[in-house]
Amino acid sequence: MKGFIHSVESFGTVDGPGVRFVVFFQGCPMRCQYCHNPDTWAFGGGAELEATEIISKMVRNLPFYETGGITATGGEPLMQIDFLTELFRLAKGKGIHTALDTSGITFSQEKEDKFKELIKYCDLVMLDIKHIDEEKHKLITGHSGKNPRLFLSFLQKNNVPTWIRYVLVPTLTDDEGDLIHLGELLREYDNIEKIEVLPYHNLGVAKYENLGDEYPLKHISPATKSQANEALDIINKARAK
Repeated sequence: MKGFIHSVESFGTVDGPGVRFVVFFQGCPMRCQYCHNPDTWAFGGGAELEATEIISKMVRNLPFYETGGITATGGEPLMQIDFLTELFRLAKGKGIHTALDTSGITFSQEKEDKFKELIKYCDLVMLDIKHIDEEKHKLITGHSGKNPRLFLSFLQKNNVPTWIRYVLVPTLTDDEGDLIHLGELLREYDNIEKIEVLPYHNLGVAKYENLGDEYPLKHISPATKSQANEALDIINKARAK
């Protein structure tokens, strides 16, 4: 089985616990305005690799990842769920911790059997919540936020350890009422181990230029770490009430 892979990173420190071997999947249906990897959007691009090839690359330096593991990100890894499942199955066979970084946008109850097979080999899901408000979610991503919420409920039902990730974008995702609403929603899920608020940055501008596209948020300044921490505090307080 082969998958379309954009690239791999051998020393990831922000994509899950410990030092990670990070696999960037090619292809994504979302068009998030603040995405810093637009070069992973197109389907059918990248390198065609077998799951065994990827694991072999990692196993060469396996002691290096004792406190970490392998992370699948993208793009959207769930667009290639069969290949992703095979990759994680092979990783677990080597005793490697597996983490999935996803928007959950492809989840549907009709395909639940495939997701149940995947989570047999998935130690951690890092779920990117784009926005809690439906209309703002559509504005930012071009898609409804319904499927990610259904996926979160699926993870809760199946006791899958989950981290929530939220990008703080000034004027787009920093409304206090929306942050409170998000915290209130997350209160319902006891499988959530951690919430991360990531400050928006514009480091992907050069990629848009190389692709011949106009960067949609060129008028918005990056968020600060302090602003992200304040937003996280609002979410956590609302979740704790």
